[in-house]
Amino acid sequence: MASTYRFEFYQKLYEKLPEIKDNASKEGAKLGIDKLAGEIGLYPGSSSCPGVVPEFVLQPVIESNSGNIKPVRDYQEQLRYLIKDIYGDDYEGVALNTCESVLRAVNEVIFAPPTMRKGDAYRTRVLMPFNEDHEYLGCYGRPFPPKYKGLDSDRSVAAGELAVEGKSLANLDTLLVKYVGGRYEVHGINAHLVPMLSGIEIDATITKMDDMAERHGAYVSGFQSIGYDTPGYGHEDHNDRGGPVMLHNTSQLAHRLDLPHFVDCGGGLPVIGYGPADVEADFMSWSMDKAGRTLACGLLVGRADEMVPIRKALGLAGQRFGGLTSHGKALYSFADPGRDTLISLIAYLTALKSSPKVVTDPIDRFHDILSECIRDFRISRLRDSIRLTKSYSWGGTELNYENTWDDGEFGIPISTLEDFFSDTNPIVLANEAMGVAPATVYSGNMFITPGLGTIDQHGDLIEEHAWLAAKALVRSMEIVCDAAGIGD
Repeated sequence: MASTYRFEFYQKLYEKLPEIKDNASKEGAKLGIDKLAGEIGLYPGSSSCPGVVPEFVLQPVIESNSGNIKPVRDYQEQLRYLIKDIYGDDYEGVALNTCESVLRAVNEVIFAPPTMRKGDAYRTRVLMPFNEDHEYLGCYGRPFPPKYKGLDSDRSVAAGELAVEGKSLANLDTLLVKYVGGRYEVHGINAHLVPMLSGIEIDATITKMDDMAERHGAYVSGFQSIGYDTPGYGHEDHNDRGGPVMLHNTSQLAHRLDLPHFVDCGGGLPVIGYGPADVEADFMSWSMDKAGRTLACGLLVGRADEMVPIRKALGLAGQRFGGLTSHGKALYSFADPGRDTLISLIAYLTALKSSPKVVTDPIDRFHDILSECIRDFRISRLRDSIRLTKSYSWGGTELNYENTWDDGEFGIPISTLEDFFSDTNPIVLANEAMGVAPATVYSGNMFITPGLGTIDQHGDLIEEHAWLAAKALVRSMEIVCDAAGIGD
């Protein structure tokens, strides 16, 4: 019996999860993936299961521990030179132990108000669009308007990650602005508000953000954005430098108000993608152990003038008796990445700069393989509404299927991030049952990146594994659609 209401559609799907997993397990055996269970995956963007560190990154680390040992400040200096070689003298770069530490540092040092003055403390407000993955950097402030106060309650931002305070700061608010032209619908077995952003209106959204900034006046301390450059994140339109127009226009609004703009590209790649100058951003960050394959760390690149307080907070601003680089115990010494991590980061950034094809070739080929497999997706009503977008900034391919719902009928089931955490995401469960570590699948969007069992120690794509992973994804989507009653 067909469903009439969306909640009914997802309830029936929930009841069929055991059947979905059973069918997927059998299909995985047919494809032969069971022999590789746990060895291949679609997305290394989770730090809990990253891809292999390639030889060209690992070997410099080994060599540095075999001969003349150099102090950490020497590698901080090398990183500084390398960032300026890549982005220009107006930019500085620093490494922290995780991308999460980068978010914490920027929110606390740049956006949060001072607390060491006489009189009443005030609160500041950072403004950001209500985007997918908004909670990653937006959760450091209390959400505004108050109707969003429970928005992140089920997500990975609660108390326990940083002791009793969670990831939030006591004196910071986050002003959330919905994109004009975006759709914000309730989906998922674990129902939640889902942003679907492939049809946003940029100028109208910027005007709406400007109005919000004017409304909150002097308390607005900056702007922040999710920086992935694909349609599922509202970034279909690009400027002549390859940067998303929405981000570029946000920077221009921020600078008109003399405020900084921070762009978080957590799971993506620097150098081969767009950079901060391409969208006039003050700061950009990347998690270098995800699509990138260094030892675990976060990279922050920003305008030199805006980076001064960040460098001081990290203990990198120079010793009092002279010297431009130091390695001291400052506020963020807990975020020190360590010498070996710095060496791996320098090696990987050098490869991106001097030999980018070692990274871009696997992205290109995996995209071609995925495109061929999607052409075989047997549900013709839905197939043409599936959109693939290759992105070097992301390090892979975005698969967006939100438009499968456009004709007034139920489309490919849309899961929430809460489904991802609560094991109620049917496509993820089907992938896992087949023996493939899944992509991140939520909000009608997923990202497929080479790396987890599909890249060898030399950095080359393992084509056999890539084909199996792509076929498993398409077959998982078909199995879930059949269970939802939306097949041909």
